[in-house]
Amino acid sequence: MGSAAVSGSRAAVLRALGELGERSNQNSYSAHVTSRSRDRHGRGLRGPLSLPNSLTTHRAHPPHPASKADFFTEAVHDAVDRIGLQCPDALVGITFGIEDVPHFDMAWSGDQVPLAAALEGTANQPSQVVVYRRPLEHRAVTRRGLRILVYRTIVEQLAALTGRSVDEIDPDGAGAEED
Repeated sequence: MGSAAVSGSRAAVLRALGELGERSNQNSYSAHVTSRSRDRHGRGLRGPLSLPNSLTTHRAHPPHPASKADFFTEAVHDAVDRIGLQCPDALVGITFGIEDVPHFDMAWSGDQVPLAAALEGTANQPSQVVVYRRPLEHRAVTRRGLRILVYRTIVEQLAALTGRSVDEIDPDGAGAEED
């Protein structure tokens, strides 16, 4: 009853597994989960997300979310466009720029990092509003919050640069709402 019984039962198990494999090949579907499509360790699905197209035999590639820098640039453009609809006179003669972080040679007030800078124009150079991406991203919790913060920051910088009130540039107070 020693090794002969163990090897006999092992052979029975292997035979049963072989029969299961033959049965699964006969079915039109398989319940076998491959490692390419299952969720391992809670990290999300792996492998292709779509089947090949029957006409082109190529897989569809789902769009990737915009990178942080691209999203920020889009948020600045949307804010400037929105201000242009509400108060187009405030944008005359002003250029906008985006930098990752402020330069150290600027005069900072206290321990706070500036979110943007409004630079007066000269005879050779137009007025500029420079928005700093990383400090704004650091303060915003969500992408929606980042859009609102970018809009409010640009409105405040334009108000300081043009001498207009924030209410004149943003009459609806739209910075507190979503687009």
